[in-house]
Amino acid sequence: MLEIERGKATPYKGNYSDYLHARQKMLDSKRQADARTEKMFQRELEWKSRTPAARAKRAKARLNRFKELQEMRPGQQLESVEFRIPPGPRLGDRVIEVRDLAKSFGDRQLFDKLTFEIPPGGILGVIGANGRGKTTLMRMILGKESVDSGSITIGSTVEISYLDQSRTVLDDAKSVWQNITDGNEQLPFDGKTLDSRAFVARFNFKGEDQQKLLGECSGGMRNRVLLAKMLREPANLIILDEPTNDLDLDTMRVLEEAIAEYRGSMIIVSHDRYFLNCVATHMLAFDKTGEVFFHHGDYESYHEWRDKLRQERGEGADSTAGKYRKLHRD
Repeated sequence: MLEIERGKATPYKGNYSDYLHARQKMLDSKRQADARTEKMFQRELEWKSRTPAARAKRAKARLNRFKELQEMRPGQQLESVEFRIPPGPRLGDRVIEVRDLAKSFGDRQLFDKLTFEIPPGGILGVIGANGRGKTTLMRMILGKESVDSGSITIGSTVEISYLDQSRTVLDDAKSVWQNITDGNEQLPFDGKTLDSRAFVARFNFKGEDQQKLLGECSGGMRNRVLLAKMLREPANLIILDEPTNDLDLDTMRVLEEAIAEYRGSMIIVSHDRYFLNCVATHMLAFDKTGEVFFHHGDYESYHEWRDKLRQERGEGADSTAGKYRKLHRD
């Protein structure tokens, strides 16, 4: 694995899981070393701030030591991103029920007799190759695409928020701050009123970054802008279409934690099996065979169940996904 982060490339030996373990071990060691250096630095800083007479006695050697500690201090790190998903209205017993759903475009059938249910608090991970019908299903749930047959029933208490894969709600000609806040100086959030610039700063947009035109931003920055814009409004059912595209690992980890703390339900369409294994409670898999499988459990348990089903049916191994390896992000 090769990690490219903040202008530095670092190689790691092994697969993705090995890389995450090695990276975490490195970060733990660095934090311990940084804590010791910071403690010494603060002691020297306290000495340096004393009277000129006190500084003069041991000035040269002590100041040289102070400069060394300055150079040893941790490099400038990105401020941590804060994702907190505002809670929406309390969900009732029904969130989404899909019964015998069918959809075709011309002679091409995407799915037929599709049935599943999302419970209150459930996180549905949706996987499958492009063109299988994942985004079409999301549009049908949102009422933007017609149903050929069957039904989609949405609970009366459900309020939906949607993060669109196409990112069409963003304006490249406007600044990061304008895109997130719509130009409002104050924003309502979780029953309170927040300063909009402070809210934008939670997503690691500080100072000049807030005034940067969106058209000049990287893919990762654009995705953070969209997440920040979406997370302004409370909802109890959130649909995320490829939310991890271009996100760095630290931001993905924070997003995972925010989803874990969220009290509503979610539908997450993603090719990132590792991410889904961390957050999903149910899986909806658009298989290469044309079938759609609904499974109670995370991606790992779905993968094991699907392998057994292939063996029972005498199907070949899943060459597109490869052998799944359990991922630890502890």
